[in-house]
Amino acid sequence: MTNGVKDFCPEVSKPTSAEKDYSFGGGVGAVEDLRAEEFTQILGGLIENPYMGIVIVDKGGYITVANDTYLELIGHRREDVLGKHVLEVTSNSKLPRVLETGEVHLADYWPINGHDTIVSRFPIYNKDGKLIGAVGKSLFLDLSGAQILVNKLSELEKELALYKDVVNSIYSPKYCFERIVGNNPCIVRVKSMAEQLAQTGSTVLITGESGTGKELFAHSIHQASPRVNFPFVRVNCAALPENLLESELFGYEEGAFTGARKGGKPGKFELANRGTIFLDEIGDMPLGMQAKLLIVLQEREIERIGGTKPVRVDVRVIAATNRNLEKMVEQGKFREDLFYRLNVVVLDIPPLRQRLDDIPALVKNLLPRLNQRLNTGVEKVSQEALDLLRSYHWPGNVRELENLLERAINLADLNNETCLMARHFPSLQKTALEQVLSHRGEETLAQAVEKLEKEMIRRVLQETSHNKSQTAKVLGLHGSVLYRKLKKYNLG
Repeated sequence: MTNGVKDFCPEVSKPTSAEKDYSFGGGVGAVEDLRAEEFTQILGGLIENPYMGIVIVDKGGYITVANDTYLELIGHRREDVLGKHVLEVTSNSKLPRVLETGEVHLADYWPINGHDTIVSRFPIYNKDGKLIGAVGKSLFLDLSGAQILVNKLSELEKELALYKDVVNSIYSPKYCFERIVGNNPCIVRVKSMAEQLAQTGSTVLITGESGTGKELFAHSIHQASPRVNFPFVRVNCAALPENLLESELFGYEEGAFTGARKGGKPGKFELANRGTIFLDEIGDMPLGMQAKLLIVLQEREIERIGGTKPVRVDVRVIAATNRNLEKMVEQGKFREDLFYRLNVVVLDIPPLRQRLDDIPALVKNLLPRLNQRLNTGVEKVSQEALDLLRSYHWPGNVRELENLLERAINLADLNNETCLMARHFPSLQKTALEQVLSHRGEETLAQAVEKLEKEMIRRVLQETSHNKSQTAKVLGLHGSVLYRKLKKYNLG
């Protein structure tokens, strides 16, 4: 059946009374007289809307109903309009076309007597599907009303855009591949692989020791992907207790539990829709949550706590861990099916001790950013300090390097120094001494002392730019004694 209003128009095609009468049709039984009268009053109230012009014609195009607002628009009295063909009253009316074609006109521009109105027109059908008339009604009496709506919609769009910007500023990637520094073949290979993966939608599992930069890679993959304009949402699976992790990931409905927020709350998967969710430390996720996460990865649907229907999500998943998931699977601490679902593509980030040749480049990259953050002015690092950094085994990887550099910059800044020296890394110097002592082998005490003495002289010479008088002063030696030792140790 075509869209329209059933039995909304009188059967009489040419009424002659000038009185307003909305008792459309007859045949209402005595038992329903009161109900029919109430309906007629309600209908009359709807038609006599002072903010909307309404005209109704029968199937022949003759006007059967015209409210006061419509009469005011066309500038006629009711007795001059009722029973007249609509084209006699308004020559540009399109209601005859609606009667002819059954078309529905929504939000059509219609100028009348100096008024630029926006109107809708639609046919009227009875319960048998027979065309019996048509209705024309104004949505706005003039374009200023439409402009008000346009302005409100524009304001709403601006507000929504603002909220979107806020969400994007909170859930946006902070790093890109340019921040991944290093020329060692192992890091270059992993970086190249990650750049290629960024263009796909595959699930990625990033493995590696703490501090190697797994999060940096996750941010960079999203930044270089087609999803870059949508949220990047990070979840630390180890930081949230099990009873909160489910609501954080999947959200909840209003009243789902005591203290639930009014209106409910979307979970991280919903917030990340069309973007990327980064599940950091996934090896620490409880087994119960692993089962629920597996369903999400398989079905791409989540269900809020307390919800009754699934919510479809389009999310790319990047997971990271510093734990051996395969071993955890063998021990029953990680689900095997989830492991294989995550283990689509693996990026294994090499530890810093396997690429010690990248330390000068890393230091050069970190130094200006640390200076900016600390408001300091350290400009360079001495070769001796770089050699010391390269001799360390770095259990904390790049994160530890950044922390030690920050501490050294603060030490140097306290003395108004602009170059980092070996002495600004006291913890590493202590480690170097321990290494000397631990590798004494078959050495006698005298040989060990000579080795340490030679190392101390060499370092102070580098710190003083081979100024021998200053070196002697720092070491507390007479100049002639220093010269003898320089000759003995072949230090020039």
